Amino acid sequence: MSHHTSPQPTHAGAHHSARHASVFDGHAEVLDLDAEVLAGHHASVTQWLPVGRDPRRITDLGCGTGAGTFALLSRFPRAEVTAVDASPALLERLRERAEALGVTDRVRTVRADLDEDWPELPRPELVWASASMHHMADPDRALRRVHDLLAPGGLFAVVELAGFPRFLPDDAPEWRPGLEERCHAALAHHAAEQVPHRGADWGPRLAAAGFTVEDERVLTVHVGGSADPAVGRYALSGLRRLRDSAAHALAPEDLDALDRLLDTGDPLGLPHRGDLAVRTERTVWAARRA
Repeated sequence: MSHHTSPQPTHAGAHHSARHASVFDGHAEVLDLDAEVLAGHHASVTQWLPVGRDPRRITDLGCGTGAGTFALLSRFPRAEVTAVDASPALLERLRERAEALGVTDRVRTVRADLDEDWPELPRPELVWASASMHHMADPDRALRRVHDLLAPGGLFAVVELAGFPRFLPDDAPEWRPGLEERCHAALAHHAAEQVPHRGADWGPRLAAAGFTVEDERVLTVHVGGSADPAVGRYALSGLRRLRDSAAHALAPEDLDALDRLLDTGDPLGLPHRGDLAVRTERTVWAARRA
């Protein structure tokens, strides 16, 4: 599942400078941690999909490092997935994961910028797009392309995030309460300019593209840190990326407080806190091609 929500970078292909290598590493880490921490959530979404007959061919658009791809392979054990992304580095990571899981014969990767001309793709019975549609320059055109790609009677699942996850309680940290919410407010302003389609209501847009929307659900996600030690790593990686995007809009006191949380050597830093959790919402639309 490719979570291209700010503060993560958009599809950009390969980068060669040391800075861009670091950006990729951080982005991939967030995607991998999201897959690890929210594995149960991903499984519940795929289990809910009203597919009717199990699909044999699936396309994952904006696949990232493969959270959606592998959840779909597990849910539909006879299916093959075509995983599409613009980043060759993320696709390589997905292939490595497929090899480790012994499913390379069921995964095909395709490098493509979905804002450009689409390559020839197998006709799927299910198309999955998680946190990728809002990054399209012309998402309505992309929806029409998906409609034309799908086999008749096929299902299109659109999963979108209600912003970047929260990790801290509202009154944390104790020396600067409400810090995370102010960071998100700064980020929202940035996202409104850079990612204008985030938060869109995809139901009417799916209908306009020729789909019949069969169901829409809002899923609340809450994973406590005490239940999963990866939550702390996810919080650290995620808030580092949030800092990168929101630093210019934060008050100096907030920036100092955030840096203290990100300091792994500080006894009050994120790795040492017992009050972390992953809190977010995701909306899923299930749309059918006639």
